[in-house]
Amino acid sequence: MPSGYNAGQRDQNDQRAGDKPLTGSKNSPGSAPCWANRPLATDDWLEFSVQTDREAAEAVSEVFNRFGTGGAVVEQVFNEPREEADNDVPLTVKTFIPAHDVRIRQTLEQALHLLSRIRDLPEPRIRLLPKEEWAESWKHHFCVQHIGERIVIVPSWIEYAPQAREIIIHLDPGLAFGTGLHPTTRLCLQAMEHILKPGDTVLDVGTGSGILSIAAVKMGSPAVLALDTDLLATKVARQNVELNEVSHHVLVVRGSIAKSPVGLALASCADVSPPTCTLRTGGYDLTVANIIAEAIIELAEALVASLAPNGHLIVSGIIRDRAAAVRVALSTAGLKIVDELQEGDWLALLGRRMSPCTNSSYHPNGSHMIP
Repeated sequence: MPSGYNAGQRDQNDQRAGDKPLTGSKNSPGSAPCWANRPLATDDWLEFSVQTDREAAEAVSEVFNRFGTGGAVVEQVFNEPREEADNDVPLTVKTFIPAHDVRIRQTLEQALHLLSRIRDLPEPRIRLLPKEEWAESWKHHFCVQHIGERIVIVPSWIEYAPQAREIIIHLDPGLAFGTGLHPTTRLCLQAMEHILKPGDTVLDVGTGSGILSIAAVKMGSPAVLALDTDLLATKVARQNVELNEVSHHVLVVRGSIAKSPVGLALASCADVSPPTCTLRTGGYDLTVANIIAEAIIELAEALVASLAPNGHLIVSGIIRDRAAAVRVALSTAGLKIVDELQEGDWLALLGRRMSPCTNSSYHPNGSHMIP
């Protein structure tokens, strides 16, 4: 059995300022970190980060997506800007939680401990970040990125002079996933460049920072529905949509999709009035889902059902070892896999709905129709 981290232990040679063990240290089990002895502000945050190989990154991401605020952020940090990923560089998977929420902190620690029994994981690094620090901490490794043929991701705090024909996306990712730095996002953007046509309607499942929705509009989509189950992600996505001046084309909704007995519906729309809404009648020309393999498998039927006749689906966030299971799930749901893109161990699958479909409206308490 692989040796995982032992909650409370810590490398004695790595005691940087701000890095604290959660429940003690190797030599003082059960002792509390120094910041636990003072009142924590409601806007203080804890950053959990685990450096791991590509194989284990998806499993850690799943834990962080489930229990962290804003989901998982996967970084491949370089010493200098590059356009291509270095597959030999380890990945750092991060999430953030409110520092004052002891229950979530303990749940996340226990989940990582259980995962370490089946994966060879290092002990997570845990840092206390006052509001002012976390607002700046994630900016250090982000730079201007050129993706595909025309897409340029420009962090909101960097000045950039666009070149002819470039599609500029200004981004302030905050704590939400989706910066263009990770291969899964790049693969989605590259696939969209080749598939999306002006006039196509788009459904973005797991929008994170909103990067794919913004890109869709700038490639010519007149209407995008952006979904995410995380409240913070929807807040960040709305801010980025406004930053890029595409608010009149993108509707950001907290929710996900589900296949119901009477049609395809949003599982929840807590921040939309009325509180329940339906998907666009007739289906979408393109659905994109940059999530994880297990979520794609679980949502396969709903993802395919969201498509208009001959509509296309792009799914990413798939580690190579899980690609076969994703293909089976999507094919069973009625999708024809037509292509795949790969970067390192990460894959994106591109498919087309095989048969015409009719989506019924499902709105027991009212509906919000997407144009």
